[in-house]
Amino acid sequence: MHVKASNVSVSLSGRQVLHRVDLDLEPGQVTGLLGPNGAGKSTLMRALTGQLACQGEIETGGKAIAVMSEAERATIVAWLPQQRVLSWPISVQSVVELGRLPWHGWRRTMSRADQEKCAEAMRLLDVSGIAERPATELSGGEQARVLMARAVAQDTPVLVADEPASGLDPAHQISMMAVLRKLAGQGRTVFVSLHDLSLAARWCDRLVLMKDGVVAADGPPAKVMTEAVLRQVYGITARIGRDDCGVWLAPLGLTQCEVKDG
Repeated sequence: MHVKASNVSVSLSGRQVLHRVDLDLEPGQVTGLLGPNGAGKSTLMRALTGQLACQGEIETGGKAIAVMSEAERATIVAWLPQQRVLSWPISVQSVVELGRLPWHGWRRTMSRADQEKCAEAMRLLDVSGIAERPATELSGGEQARVLMARAVAQDTPVLVADEPASGLDPAHQISMMAVLRKLAGQGRTVFVSLHDLSLAARWCDRLVLMKDGVVAADGPPAKVMTEAVLRQVYGITARIGRDDCGVWLAPLGLTQCEVKDG
């Protein structure tokens, strides 16, 4: 299912955060959203998922997101916010099962198909072994995986995740990205924001780099992960290489201009 943003602008508290952004997300791809703090990444994601009023047009599957009800949106777009708050001392399994609410509501019991989707989501995110533990007693990384499992269990054609790998150890960062690639391979549209440039270069089919509320670069990792782009967007230097797995890079330091200013 395509997600298309045309000429999208968003203002928050009187400050324009997004400036006429155009973006077309395709099914079957993991599109990574990168950029420095304050670039407008989370705002763009919230606009795409119908949580923020905006100027311009946003369509999902050819239908304007603004005219959809919350219930309809929840069957089309799964949203994983950057803020992870688990306040109820319910089990991990119960948290993941909340992902099925858009399909059966509060009053209907879980079907066998619902249960299977939840079990598969927990297996993919490596949380099956903690299914009975209270969610409020988990570490931050465990909570991140549980909430992603809930989003995966929602089984929507579009998945938007804001920094899902943040706070995870390296092994679970890699397994998280592998899950996203698997979902994209099933035909879903996956849009994920990341701060780890190497992780993004390795696992994303396409990268969108933002700076100051506009798209600064857009394309395959090999095209946009260049010294010039990283200098422009982040003000850093990096060592960039390629191997059989794709692009790899290691940030080295600030550009000379940034060092002088700092």
